[in-house]
Amino acid sequence: MKKPATPPDLGNIFKNLSHDRLIEILTSSPASIIKKYFHWDELRRRPAPEGFTHEEWWLILKSGRQQLERETPLLDSQGTPFSYSLTNHILEKLPRIDAQAKGAIGVSEQVINSGQRDRYVISSLIEEAITSSQLEGAVTTRKEASNMLRTGRAPRDKSEQMILNNFMAMNKILSFKNEDITPEKICELHRVVTEHTLDDESATGRIQRPSDKRVSVWDETTGDVLHTPPPAKELEKRMQKLCDFANSPDEEGQYLHPIIRAIILHFWLAYDHPFEDGNGRTARALFYWSMLKQGYWLFEFVSISSLLRKAPTAYARSYLYTETDDNDLTYFIIYQLEIILRAIKELEKYIERKSQEVKQIDHYIRDLSILNHRQKALAAHALKNSNATYSIESHQRSHSIAYATSRSDLLKLVKLGILQQFKIGKALRFRAADQLEHVLQQIG
Repeated sequence: MKKPATPPDLGNIFKNLSHDRLIEILTSSPASIIKKYFHWDELRRRPAPEGFTHEEWWLILKSGRQQLERETPLLDSQGTPFSYSLTNHILEKLPRIDAQAKGAIGVSEQVINSGQRDRYVISSLIEEAITSSQLEGAVTTRKEASNMLRTGRAPRDKSEQMILNNFMAMNKILSFKNEDITPEKICELHRVVTEHTLDDESATGRIQRPSDKRVSVWDETTGDVLHTPPPAKELEKRMQKLCDFANSPDEEGQYLHPIIRAIILHFWLAYDHPFEDGNGRTARALFYWSMLKQGYWLFEFVSISSLLRKAPTAYARSYLYTETDDNDLTYFIIYQLEIILRAIKELEKYIERKSQEVKQIDHYIRDLSILNHRQKALAAHALKNSNATYSIESHQRSHSIAYATSRSDLLKLVKLGILQQFKIGKALRFRAADQLEHVLQQIG
């Protein structure tokens, strides 16, 4: 994508204004300046408020933002800190995410109390694994990728390997979501994310060394350099500083909202670009770790990459807006907050849709003449409790029937594809078939 126009230098604007005009500008507040957090590249294309030039409008905006500015520990390659402003755009969104992703309302009740919790988790992990990989160039259909992850078949090409790796990385995050992050854990995440996908396998799970050819971010169309990360010799110290920021409690008087912390970590790792490849996927994985570590349990079910993939240019632009406007992280934070809220909304719609499907199929089961009442009851239970296991003895006890009758019931359900049979030692056990809803819909 084309790099956005660099904002005008505020010092030059000041020099070209008389004292009286400067006072007039700085005491003015045209209503149109507060509608959106404009970057200069956007603002210069819009009509300026009446009586103001675009440069004067920009001066008003920047002066207001500087009053709300908070510095972060993240420094650019020249040692200048990144900062953000706590705008109304941000303050309005944070409580909404807190309530929906950390509280126990609406969607949380459906997930916490549902026998299908694990199915929601798996579906979310699959969606995030596929779309995060597609953001980085993986080319495959969702159907094929999902089939690979659900059946356990080996990946057939690099794209499928990227998706499998991402799936494994998201599972790894769940395994240490309550632990502090370390440079070693970040490198391990990168190793999982990039295994068998890099030309140089020795670069897997290893930050770049001063002797390596340093990576940059390029515009694939024009060949222009969009981002030059810090020198490799600084990466070890920068990664340790990132981990300190991720793990440390807030200093007195310096409260940082946990969601903003997670978003800054996402930006930080992508900005430093410490690895040869896979930086974006690792950065998004780190964001998930931070959200889960800080109590936002709903992020076991939420996929942000599925929405980032729908507008990859806007995602990239939020990085570039930050870098081209005095290291102002507000652009990236606002964009990510919008993505988070949309992702939660998508999850709500998904759960509602699945709940309706289960109700419809439950009703359909009751009308299936091919099943007796005992088989209907077990199929309905399996539909709502995908991890439940059954035995001939448990079915026998539940319905006070003979062993042979119980065995016949279960084996017929296996023959119809409703149940799968397996053994624990020598004992025969049964569980719900994969994609049970689909199986039931096909039985006539």
